[in-house]
Amino acid sequence: MLLVTGGAGFIGSNIAAALSERGDEVVVCDWLRQDERWRNLAKHELAALVAPADLSDWLDGHGDALEAVIHMGAISATTETDVDLIVENNVRATLALSSWCTLHGVRFIYASSAATYGDGSAGFDDDCSRGALAALRPLNAYGWSKHFVDRRLARLQAEGRALPPQWAGLKFFNVYGPNEYHKGAMQSVIARNHALVRAGQAIRLFRSYRPDYADGGQLRDFVYVRDCVDVVLWLLDHPEVCGIFNLGTGHARSWLELATALFRAADRPVSIEFTDMPAELVTRYQYFTEARMDRLRTAGYLQPFTPLEQGIDDYVRHYLDMVDRYR
Repeated sequence: MLLVTGGAGFIGSNIAAALSERGDEVVVCDWLRQDERWRNLAKHELAALVAPADLSDWLDGHGDALEAVIHMGAISATTETDVDLIVENNVRATLALSSWCTLHGVRFIYASSAATYGDGSAGFDDDCSRGALAALRPLNAYGWSKHFVDRRLARLQAEGRALPPQWAGLKFFNVYGPNEYHKGAMQSVIARNHALVRAGQAIRLFRSYRPDYADGGQLRDFVYVRDCVDVVLWLLDHPEVCGIFNLGTGHARSWLELATALFRAADRPVSIEFTDMPAELVTRYQYFTEARMDRLRTAGYLQPFTPLEQGIDDYVRHYLDMVDRYR
């Protein structure tokens, strides 16, 4: 049995779907609230749905049957300002689950984030030594909460203290793909603009405020959610692999390239306009992210990552263009 926390969310529901499709017994822990994230789960057989408030009791009754916990549950909005809420959900809950997995000999895979790298001035190397982690400066409370957990588990490892039999933190970069629709403004640019593109309207991108980047030339490491799922499945199949790993493609692409790929996937002429950034964002905007993928490759993960154009084409044609756009 496998437990996926945050399993009704974007990445979590794609993981739960893949596990169910390959025949695993999957339990999802999440709030369903009043939006339509239940549709993220509707196509797949699940063993149980557990409310986060009931997780401790559920573990007491069913923990002996668990093989692994895939912990995707978190407050993921980088704009959240209630730091106590972030700490409760992203720090305390994650460390408590890690401790439970350690005590019961259950494997533990959790979501970290590229937000831990802050403005990128310290690079994007997933070196989990204490010194390397100490050099990172996240720009928001969300990134700091993920960094907090990374540093704690890295310290336990460095000191030879008890950890789950397998533990792996995944620093997700800019993930896009099906089942992100409940995220509102936090959806990918692809999902937010698909209807506009289909209607023949223009996409708006931020102007650049740096002379070394053209408008729309700001760069991100965009990774298709299918590739993220494949890495999680590979980790489950390789219980000897532990550590903190980047999860991007290793190739930065521009917003202009992303927008152009969306128009082409929708068979529409390219129409892009540039707009000013909000004033509060100008000094905090990231112009470049690119995951160093050496450590995951060295650990043995050799599958190729989906090129941006191919991923967007698949997303548009097999999901966003469909009446039923859920995985």
